Amino acid sequence: MNSQAGQVVVLDRDGVINRESASFIKTPEEWRPLPGSMEAIGRLSRAGYRLALATNQSGLARGLFDEAALTAIHRKLTACAAEHGGKIDGIFFCPHGPGEGCRCRKPATGLLEQIESSLGCELRGRWFVGDSLRDLIAARDHGCQPVLVRTGNGIATEKLLENNNLNDVFVFDDLLEAACALLRAKNWRKPKSG
Repeated sequence: MNSQAGQVVVLDRDGVINRESASFIKTPEEWRPLPGSMEAIGRLSRAGYRLALATNQSGLARGLFDEAALTAIHRKLTACAAEHGGKIDGIFFCPHGPGEGCRCRKPATGLLEQIESSLGCELRGRWFVGDSLRDLIAARDHGCQPVLVRTGNGIATEKLLENNNLNDVFVFDDLLEAACALLRAKNWRKPKSG
């Protein structure tokens, strides 16, 4: 087993694991995994990593779906991951709208604090994989290693990195490529150039 076994990898949901939708993912039928994402989750789980989702779900505050629908979506996600040998150790979501001023809506770090408390882990230096600027800022502000995938909003986000003091971000085409890189890595920190 990998020397990083038991350490947590944080994943955003929409645009990283499943297809993004401008009209929100409101039902299990609308939830569709991105190519390779379930294989990535399976590989990481089998290598001993624990996986936690940190996702903004303002559709709840907007009344587009309720918590029962969100639970059903997440039940489908975890079942699909299990079919590929993967396990999601915790799903943490912010139910608030953009203007509510909560501590859990990314780019705030409240979801990461919840993950640490619930899973009894330390996320400093651990990978947080996202597709949006708010994911990367939350990762940076909490001391995680920001990782960007080019799926979802990732291509547009990549153009914003330099202007947002995010020069230490790892960038991969998708979650599977990121997972393979992590599994090959000798350690969790970005190698020093020089």
